[in-house]
Amino acid sequence: MAVTLADVAARAGVSSATVSRVLSGNYPVAGATRSRVLRAVDELEYVVNGPASSLAAASSDLLGILVNDIADPFFGIIAGAVQGELEGRTDGPGPRKLAVVCNTGGSPERELTYLTLLQRQRAAAIVLTGGAVEDPQHSAALTTRLRRLAAGGTRIVLCGRPPLDEPAAATGTGARQPGPQSSGPVSSAKPRPAAGDRGPLSAAHDGTRGGVLTVAFDNYGGARELTEHLLALGHRHIGYVAGPAERTTTRHRLEGHRAALAHGGVTTDRAEQLTVHGGGYDRSCGYQGARELLRRAPGTTAVLAANDTVALGVCAALREMGLRVPQDVSVAGFDDLPFSVDTSPALTTVRLPLQEAGARAGQLALGTLAPPPSGIVTVRHELRLRASTAPPRTGG
Repeated sequence: MAVTLADVAARAGVSSATVSRVLSGNYPVAGATRSRVLRAVDELEYVVNGPASSLAAASSDLLGILVNDIADPFFGIIAGAVQGELEGRTDGPGPRKLAVVCNTGGSPERELTYLTLLQRQRAAAIVLTGGAVEDPQHSAALTTRLRRLAAGGTRIVLCGRPPLDEPAAATGTGARQPGPQSSGPVSSAKPRPAAGDRGPLSAAHDGTRGGVLTVAFDNYGGARELTEHLLALGHRHIGYVAGPAERTTTRHRLEGHRAALAHGGVTTDRAEQLTVHGGGYDRSCGYQGARELLRRAPGTTAVLAANDTVALGVCAALREMGLRVPQDVSVAGFDDLPFSVDTSPALTTVRLPLQEAGARAGQLALGTLAPPPSGIVTVRHELRLRASTAPPRTGG
């Protein structure tokens, strides 16, 4: 026979209302009373009726995490860090949360479908990870859906994608370079208006942006600094194997790359010729992209990849063509995924603190971290110089 709330109350010597208050975590209860109730819950192995509980309350104990590809370490690290924040508060006063990871496969339609399903389950919070699709119709539908969820009490956090109100034609993420006052991998400093060609970029802020919070990555600044490194080595024929053209992450990194090239005197036409868009962020896209790039421009001396996984495919294609890294062609990635230091040669890349970013997103989703006035927590990048980049053999 199933254990009831009344059974727990009888074991703990309190009223059913007191048990309900302890389990909901929404009302103050004396510490000794709370301990007795929780001990009774454990002894009787009482399980809260989730659907009934969520109907009585404004939300359930679900936290949804939307990822493009759970097999990709980028998303796995972030999702794991978000879930880690749930596990880290199991001794807190509130009920435990259940993390549900939703794998969208990069599909805008599936993204909206999962949001609808999570709304039906009255999810307490939702974290959306990775770049957004730059399609006006989808963006409008997504913004409407997220703001409706936020208005209904669901905490919404965007992790690794721009704020909802970023114009599609804007440059950067709303968080390019850290200001002089910033330190560490994560900052809550409000991004400032663009000033010169290296300054931060910001859109107008409206509190917490309709209840939707953002953990923003500095994709623009990271790509620009990486390209500046290759230019400083003497490279002038620098190719770029980009991700899917419709993704915000692709645009921000490509814009940072091209800003550095323009500052270094490389023409727009030349930059276009040396850019290949892959169909995704996987190894095969890097392999095919590198072969196409070298077909277009055999004199390419360095290749920037959309991310570290794409860089693996680039290196494989170069080896197959009899080219050495970095003696013949330098290669660089982005994200600093765990395997990048163990490749041969070790991969030069831009480190994004994915673990820290996921933890911040989890804290914002749970309400254990107060959001900054701007609604944006900015993640800082770090250039990791390793053996896969070197000066060109004959002056670039």
